[in-house]
Amino acid sequence: MSATILATKLYIPPPQPKLVHRPRLVERLNDGMQRKLTLVSAAAGFGKSTLVSTWIADGQRQAAWLSLDEGDNDPARFLTYLVAAVQTIEPNVGAGLLTVLQSPQPPPAEVILTALLNEITTIPDNFVLVLDDYHLIDSKPIDHAVTFLLEHLPPQMHLVIATREDPLALPLARLRARGQLTELRAADLRFAPSEAEEFLNWGMALNLPAADVSALETRTEGWIVGLQLAAISLQGHKDATGFIQSFTGSHHFVLDYLVEEVLQQQSESVQTFLLRTSILERLCGPLCDAVLLAPSGSGEKILTYIEHANLFIVPLDNERRWYRYHHLFTDLLRQRLHQSIAASTGDAQSRVNELHIRASQWYEDNGLEVEAFQHAAAAHDIERAERLIQGKGIPLHFRGAVMTILDWLASLPTAVLNARPSLWWRYASLLLISGHTTGVEEKLQAAEAAVQGAELDDKTRNLLGQIAGARATLALTRYQPEIMLAQSRRALEYLRPDNLSSRSTACWTLGFAYLLQGDRAAARQALTEAVALSQASGNIFTAILATIALGVVQEVDNQLYLAAETYRRVLQWASDQPLQIIYEAHLGLARILYEWNDLEAAEQHGRQSLHLARQYERVIDRFVLCEVFLSRLKLARGEVAGAAAMLAEASQSARQQNFVYRIPEVAAAQVLTLLRQGNLAAADQLAQTHQLPSSQARIYLAQGDTSAALAVLEVLRREVEAKAWHDERLKVMVLQALALLAHGEKDEALPRLADAWALAEPGGFIRLFVDEGRLMAQLLSEAAACGISPDYIGKLQAAFEAEEPQGKALSRAPLAQPLIEPLSERELEILQLVAQGLSNHAIGERLFIALNTVKGHNRLIFEKLQVKSRTEAVARARQLGLL
Repeated sequence: MSATILATKLYIPPPQPKLVHRPRLVERLNDGMQRKLTLVSAAAGFGKSTLVSTWIADGQRQAAWLSLDEGDNDPARFLTYLVAAVQTIEPNVGAGLLTVLQSPQPPPAEVILTALLNEITTIPDNFVLVLDDYHLIDSKPIDHAVTFLLEHLPPQMHLVIATREDPLALPLARLRARGQLTELRAADLRFAPSEAEEFLNWGMALNLPAADVSALETRTEGWIVGLQLAAISLQGHKDATGFIQSFTGSHHFVLDYLVEEVLQQQSESVQTFLLRTSILERLCGPLCDAVLLAPSGSGEKILTYIEHANLFIVPLDNERRWYRYHHLFTDLLRQRLHQSIAASTGDAQSRVNELHIRASQWYEDNGLEVEAFQHAAAAHDIERAERLIQGKGIPLHFRGAVMTILDWLASLPTAVLNARPSLWWRYASLLLISGHTTGVEEKLQAAEAAVQGAELDDKTRNLLGQIAGARATLALTRYQPEIMLAQSRRALEYLRPDNLSSRSTACWTLGFAYLLQGDRAAARQALTEAVALSQASGNIFTAILATIALGVVQEVDNQLYLAAETYRRVLQWASDQPLQIIYEAHLGLARILYEWNDLEAAEQHGRQSLHLARQYERVIDRFVLCEVFLSRLKLARGEVAGAAAMLAEASQSARQQNFVYRIPEVAAAQVLTLLRQGNLAAADQLAQTHQLPSSQARIYLAQGDTSAALAVLEVLRREVEAKAWHDERLKVMVLQALALLAHGEKDEALPRLADAWALAEPGGFIRLFVDEGRLMAQLLSEAAACGISPDYIGKLQAAFEAEEPQGKALSRAPLAQPLIEPLSERELEILQLVAQGLSNHAIGERLFIALNTVKGHNRLIFEKLQVKSRTEAVARARQLGLL
């Protein structure tokens, strides 16, 4: 179990001695096992946790327990403890999830829960998961997560929620209507007269007459804590009847009165212990000793006494090492703590802060830095809290404490933040880490304003570097390479040499900026340094991001085997962990597998990438790239209509969300689809609108204008060679070879293609050639006849043959030549109907044109396709990709 997990939150409270048996409620709980959710909802002191824990123990049920607190409002922390709770049932479940939840940008709750639920289905036995004190949760993301859990609950799992308030954000009405909800409320939990008598006379040994029991049960309305407090107070009264008769008032009034009675009957040392340890959410002997500056062992002895005296303390483990006070009892103790200190010294807050500092120090010394931070924040010790955020080795935001820290920062006055400008920077950085960009720049400006005029020492320079680094990351989310470049360089200029973590992030944003600008050599150098620095500093998050970007550089440099190894390394780092950021590694590997003609594996990685990218809200535009890839895959399989539909959806998303970087990429894929559909006019318009020279060359080839295609490709070749864009140069060379062949210059085409093969063979390129269709097959045959690269050409020809239906080898089939004149849209429409087997008469009726008009179009189609019959026309059109 992770060192950051507080194990006491997972212990099932053990049954108390002399417990009142409640068979009517046990039967309700047993019946509830047939439904998804049991909700135990009532105000404090109605015995919710006791009832559920006793039911579990008496029935010897397999159960996981999670005692919630306010710190669990952080989604990552909540999910961390949820996984850990399930692991008390089956230790191997969710083994990889705890690590990913410590990352600065953990995946959405649905991704984590999906993985967890899939593993839970392997647990052979039925079990119960209890979420205790759910009223302390005030977080929509967590409510959504629990809703998702309920909607997909495995049959062997039952959920129990114990809470003071109804969780209205959960779908209670829907569950109730479907018969999937069992409810126990205050009216159910109140002690009946017989239960009150059993509790008072047997459990508390008061031996009260029936009239007194009835009176006390009536006054407390069966409220269990009220009865317990009354019973404790009665133990010090000789006139029980008189006390009961004077016992009146609302619950809060009664509780205040009874606490006074209880405390006054305790020794001064016990009262002091109760008041001063009330600042703690959980108690153990050594922690209490540290807070009270007491001799070692004394805290454990007093805790044992308090438990035996029934002073509202709940054991949290079977060894009786950890405890907590009843929550309402804690509230009142804390109120009296302030009152008692103020009465004696007049400076209550300062004295309470001292107690928190001692607790913080104890937690820190014992490796519980999240709890140490929480007490430092409660003590308003800004310096200690800021230091603890850094963590020992792993910053706290890697441990599911992002929201806890952000809440603390939001609570600080502006004057405090201005006095410590590094807090402004940390505030902005944590917002970025949690996926928010609103307000980031304003906080960075506040940090700069706070240091304006200060001496430019190492500390100030480092802060300015961190501010610049945050700005570079903010610019990255907006695809602003110029700003990224400037701010990354500024960050590296100002950051301390030993600040490896921040420097690694700056190198990553610098490399990404170079990549966006097309300077791939500079990008490779910066990203290589980012990987080295991030690994040296233990910044695994930046290490993954930089390694993926480095894989992209390797890929565009045609180093496909090296890039595949890089992407697989990232996936290995995140093995069994649904990290969102690895979607780019999946997509990169999918592209390479596609190029190697492993279409099935390529599709698996492509769909996994799309699944992760769609849930990565900060870079939601990236899912468009996944859809473009999958559309290319459909096109390779001949699913032209499916590819067109997917691209239409991607184009609409890109335009609606103003993803300007993605629109040309979608358009280039759409041109390929339109060419396959024979819609040259639409393809031409799209290529011109988005200035796509490579696509324009393809359109010229389809139109038979080989001179224009060669002219465009020559200009494009010079441009990509000047930029050292190896992938684009290879693509241009392939198109030039095809254009030269179509232009009748076979002797020029073969050497150009041989040069392309020399560049492509080390990377194992296949689809680059196969996707060019029958004209490339003809060129391969010509090259094979000349003895050029026989092994590589043989591999490509085998791939071509596998593409041909019914095993007909493309190299031996009639070869397609470019059309002298392209078919018009009407001719393509008629050709489609001919392929469907419609007669000329039926075509005329379908298109509302005369029979002679249909025959005239047929003659033109036959002339352009250079065929003599309908059957030959359909076969020729299929060879050309027109059908």
